[in-house]
Amino acid sequence: MAAVPQPPCILTFEEARATVEHCAAKVNPHEIESVKLLAAAGRVLAQEVIADRDFPPFRRAMRDGYAVRAADLEEVPAKLKVIGEIRAGAPIEELPRELGLRQAAGIMTGAPAPNGADSVVMVEYTSSSGDIVTVNRGVVSGDNIVEAGSEAKKGQTLLQRGIRIDYAAVGMAASVGLESVAVYRRPEVAILSTGDEIVDVSAQPSAHQIRNSNSYSLAVQVEQAGGLPKILNIARDEHAHLRTLMEDGLRSDLLLLSGGVSMGKYDLVEQVLGEFGAEFFFTGAQIQPGRPVVFGRALDRYFFGLPGNPISTMVTFELFARCMIEALAGVMPQPLRFLHARLKGEIKTKTGLKRFLPGLLSGQCENTEVELAGWHGSGDVAAMARSNCYVVIPPDREKIAAGEWVAVMAR
Repeated sequence: MAAVPQPPCILTFEEARATVEHCAAKVNPHEIESVKLLAAAGRVLAQEVIADRDFPPFRRAMRDGYAVRAADLEEVPAKLKVIGEIRAGAPIEELPRELGLRQAAGIMTGAPAPNGADSVVMVEYTSSSGDIVTVNRGVVSGDNIVEAGSEAKKGQTLLQRGIRIDYAAVGMAASVGLESVAVYRRPEVAILSTGDEIVDVSAQPSAHQIRNSNSYSLAVQVEQAGGLPKILNIARDEHAHLRTLMEDGLRSDLLLLSGGVSMGKYDLVEQVLGEFGAEFFFTGAQIQPGRPVVFGRALDRYFFGLPGNPISTMVTFELFARCMIEALAGVMPQPLRFLHARLKGEIKTKTGLKRFLPGLLSGQCENTEVELAGWHGSGDVAAMARSNCYVVIPPDREKIAAGEWVAVMAR
């Protein structure tokens, strides 16, 4: 099939991101498999997790102290008779009889509160002598007691399918007795670096060559996004060789191409994709780094053409490709989230492009500051390696003064 020429389609960042999110929302996750709970961290949940009983299943003390009736402490200090002690894990049938007038029961955090008690007074506000406790601070009914079923009712959905399983989700699944959970299969993502100047990492490059760092950095990013990376051989700037490798890559769930998407004579990626009947959703975005990024679909598979400069490759992956991999892994598309920090030093730049520049966050809490990492262009991998975020600069700003708040995208 002959290549079908298509006019360039260069979008704003917001338009390009919305285009990817729209396509990602239509993706159907792949097969489901069952894994042991401890192996599920980082995977995407393919089932609902349902409460098998009320949480908590009984009225639970939140503090060490004494279970009391708030009405007995309207005037303090107050002396109460201690009729027993309740430890965490105590069977309900072992609880002291119902608290009567001016009575108390010693209680531990997590223990069931006895009938008649409507609050717990913290031990530090008490002193005891024999079976008498003196309470020096009043309480309000409900203080330091969690009512049965107040966290969740039996049959309630606790975790929705489509969430990435973290330590809290593992804890939640364990609390309802799940030893295994259903998760979506991780999508296979083919990674194809292109260019005669690229050599394998084990090779000694000549003066005009560079090692294939992009495939390796992309493989890590794919893993972190929930995919299984498949690194293909390096594609030479030769039509037939590129076509063979690209056809192989389009058999995976997603194809990531690195390099060959600019306007040079030997940038053949878009031409070969056209031969596969590719539909291009955009062929550039008004961003720096990564302006020539490409997104489309061919042979019923989505693909991204990422620029060959290492930082451009890393940035465009985070801005666009991660969203699609997460969708293929079962995660519903999420908007990008940005933090804000005060700028440590003035930034001067040109208008017209939205910029995502390597930055360094420092300081703590409300004193957090950010500065540029001192990069020297899109090939400066060293600057990226020492950075810990991206400083986001709007397209209409040519100067941002020190002390201003700026958007920051975490790495």
